[in-house]
Amino acid sequence: MTPQAVIFDIGNVLIEWQPERFFDRVLGVEQRNALFAEVNLHAMNDVVDRGADFRDTVYACAETYPAWRDAIRMWHDNWLDLATPEIAHSVRLLRALRVKAVPVFALTNFGIGTFALAEPRYPFLGEFDRRYISAQLGVIKPDPEIYAMVEADCGIAPQALLFTDDRADNIAAAKTRGWQAHLFEGPLGWAQVLVDQGLLTREEAA
Repeated sequence: MTPQAVIFDIGNVLIEWQPERFFDRVLGVEQRNALFAEVNLHAMNDVVDRGADFRDTVYACAETYPAWRDAIRMWHDNWLDLATPEIAHSVRLLRALRVKAVPVFALTNFGIGTFALAEPRYPFLGEFDRRYISAQLGVIKPDPEIYAMVEADCGIAPQALLFTDDRADNIAAAKTRGWQAHLFEGPLGWAQVLVDQGLLTREEAA
């Protein structure tokens, strides 16, 4: 079935999200490994993505691990340095689809506070036809409920939704719902999918 809407994840699809890279730079690899071994920072971030206050969550975690207090607070205080740079080819694909009047949605695990930081830095975040942000919905991928929420809101049959995400568990959950889904491993592969689906020409997807 030809897709009636294309759905983008954001982290590692449109914006690189590599917190370890930031901490490697500021702490060194050995210290970063020690920090991430002792403190589950990604689980902390999941709490934010479910709707918890960004600063309060990070700072509370920092107080739980006083030896790492300053480093953990960087997750909040330096967040834009963790979420960078944009993936330019993916942004071009988003915009090319919009030029062709293909509805384009975002489905992303993102906090309210973090999205408020990201949107001024990355104007394309305001260019989606619909945005499904986990913190606003109160549920994160790959929970089936978030996919059901998308279906109910947009009114498009699952088989007519084409979704890309960089995490295999999120893709598997979408496929279980009947969505067409592509595991994002780089913009070239995603571009080829859009060409194969007849949504863009090869030139438009370049």
